[in-house]
Amino acid sequence: MDSALTATGLDRFLTDWSPGPTITEDILSGLRLQQLAATLDIGEQFADGDPVPPLWHWVFFLDWPPSAELGADGHPRDGHFLPPIPNRRRMFAGGRLTVRQPLRVGHPAQRESRIASTALKRGRSGELLFVTVRHVYRHDGTVRLVEEQDLVYRSDTGAATPFERADQPLPTVTVPWSTSPQTDPALLFRFSALTGNAHRIHYDHAYATGIEGYPDLVVHGPLLAIYLSELVRAQGFVREFSFKLQRPVFVGDSIRVQGQPDGGTVDLAVVSGAGDVHATAHAVLA
Repeated sequence: MDSALTATGLDRFLTDWSPGPTITEDILSGLRLQQLAATLDIGEQFADGDPVPPLWHWVFFLDWPPSAELGADGHPRDGHFLPPIPNRRRMFAGGRLTVRQPLRVGHPAQRESRIASTALKRGRSGELLFVTVRHVYRHDGTVRLVEEQDLVYRSDTGAATPFERADQPLPTVTVPWSTSPQTDPALLFRFSALTGNAHRIHYDHAYATGIEGYPDLVVHGPLLAIYLSELVRAQGFVREFSFKLQRPVFVGDSIRVQGQPDGGTVDLAVVSGAGDVHATAHAVLA
């Protein structure tokens, strides 16, 4: 922790917080992957032995606490890797994935998770806790994926934070790879269900606008990351993939997912009108 912060800040809630590693097991169901493919309007079928596409493992190893244990925002009130800070707000900031070998459909798999790092910092909205969780995925006795997820937490004051919608038309540009996905409330609802995400900003319009101050439902950061990874999947085996989420996308926004290849690597971004960048990514192809 940052020793420059005094005990009057968030660090006083974290003195005894030191969660140990966890191990979770799941069977990599092709049906679940086909449900995600249908949600994304990708007509793809999966048979036993097929590789799980990069980031699609997010539909497995889900945590489903009882509904009575959810907070007012839909997130669990408590959890093994959830810091015990008051009025906790959470943001998925980005992550990194290394693919040693792909996970395979139909196989039982294991995920070992642990805290890789924590840091308290001061931002414009106050103190922020940065937590990196490291996941190692195995099956058939072999490490298949190594993933790190960067999460940011803050203690909310209860006041809504104003956000502006990026509603200007997309500029016309020429990029080697691009797609323009369309988002709607049904897509967000289905993606929430498949990933076990009950955060109300993705499906409860009154909560998203009236309580958290967003202009509309918020498109999931992991969904943006999957749009980015899908742009490169057809081009070759993805060995490494890193991404950073920078600015919210709201349901119905006009966005473009674009990629600029350079040899065996690709720089990617989710952009909207007026040159706004919502997410960036970097992929290394085998």
